[in-house]
Amino acid sequence: MTKISTLNEKINGGDNPLFKELYGSDVAELKVQADRYADLMGEFEKTFGADDVSLFSSPGRTEIGGNHTDHNHGRVLAGAVNLDNIAVAAKNGTNTVRIKSAGYAQFEVELSDFQPNEEEFYTSTSLVKGIAAKMKENGYEIGGFDACIEGRVPKGSGLSSSASFEVLIGAIFSELFNDGKMDAVENAIIGQWSENNYFGKPCGLMDQTACSVGGLITIDFEDPANPIVKEVDFDFVSTGFSLVITDVGGGHDDPASQAEYASLPTEMKSVAAELGANVLREVTLEQIVDKIPAIRKKTGDRAILRAYHFQGDNARVVKQVEALENNDFKAFLDMVVESGYSSYMYNQNIYDIVHKDEQVVSLGLALSEMVLKGSGAWRVHGGGFGGTIQAFVPQDKLDEYVKVLEHVYGEGTCHKLFIRAKGSIKLDL
Repeated sequence: MTKISTLNEKINGGDNPLFKELYGSDVAELKVQADRYADLMGEFEKTFGADDVSLFSSPGRTEIGGNHTDHNHGRVLAGAVNLDNIAVAAKNGTNTVRIKSAGYAQFEVELSDFQPNEEEFYTSTSLVKGIAAKMKENGYEIGGFDACIEGRVPKGSGLSSSASFEVLIGAIFSELFNDGKMDAVENAIIGQWSENNYFGKPCGLMDQTACSVGGLITIDFEDPANPIVKEVDFDFVSTGFSLVITDVGGGHDDPASQAEYASLPTEMKSVAAELGANVLREVTLEQIVDKIPAIRKKTGDRAILRAYHFQGDNARVVKQVEALENNDFKAFLDMVVESGYSSYMYNQNIYDIVHKDEQVVSLGLALSEMVLKGSGAWRVHGGGFGGTIQAFVPQDKLDEYVKVLEHVYGEGTCHKLFIRAKGSIKLDL
């Protein structure tokens, strides 16, 4: 814990090594980030009346390879990005967590009743309660703290704002009450467990792991309780390409659309079940093809196509990692495009059939192909059915690409990002 005045001195207007690692070298951006922390510390002092605090940052993530593979114990390639959620936090000596997030009403979580409550589903309260419950179950100390949080990971952007929030809370509990002893992968597993059991969303583990671990990583979820995380040694900056995530909007929270999203892991697992397995990682493409005449009558054709996508994208991740490690960026880009086509044709998570007239992702991909074909790569990003698309754009096409996409989706919808090395951390300035 450090005095706010001392932290502001150490931040030094953003001119310090850690800030440059988190936010890049642009002087104006570093000043923006320094002011952001200063403002949040001021808000904390005003809200909670204390000035002895710790600072935290938790990144969003970009999925680079393996679309909808994690929930069937597959492989993914992902990276932490320089858009983050930050927190100013301090112990409060009680059994109550009090959180004030920018733009939202303050809420409290009592650390005494850990029963899941369906009335709290889809709330931040449920996530904090679930994380505290699981950490306690795993033998960690928990306690009350105060926190002010400010987020720059857009909700619904496919950059995993919820996962970033979850591992941020885990990092706060770990640092304030356990001297930072909880490792990044366990933090991710606890965040996912909370989202599944307390928040009410059946997500996989990729998002939390990428946000918690940081850097460019490949994750193998064959044993989801012990995912194998490997850092990928590749310098994207040296390629002369930018990673652009475009917020194309769309997506719906109505029950029909939620059911459409939930059908993805359900249908994949239904194919696995017909082959005597729990998830698709346990079967081969050859086994699926051999049984198509029998299982399509029970699962339907879309489920088989989604299983076909899983097998292709799961294998493709290994080849993408190999290409990057061999500095064959052209081969990597080709596989990004292949993955995108597979998601469109087979996984069918580009638009939902309930709102078939609204095809924001399809249009964004068409525009991306128009500008980048032969020189870049493009694909759906994240869950699909709206949200975001991803593109790898050469510098000589960057202005044109942003102009074309923002002409349709609006100014500021294209995010030019980089992969940051740090995951969810306490800032040791």
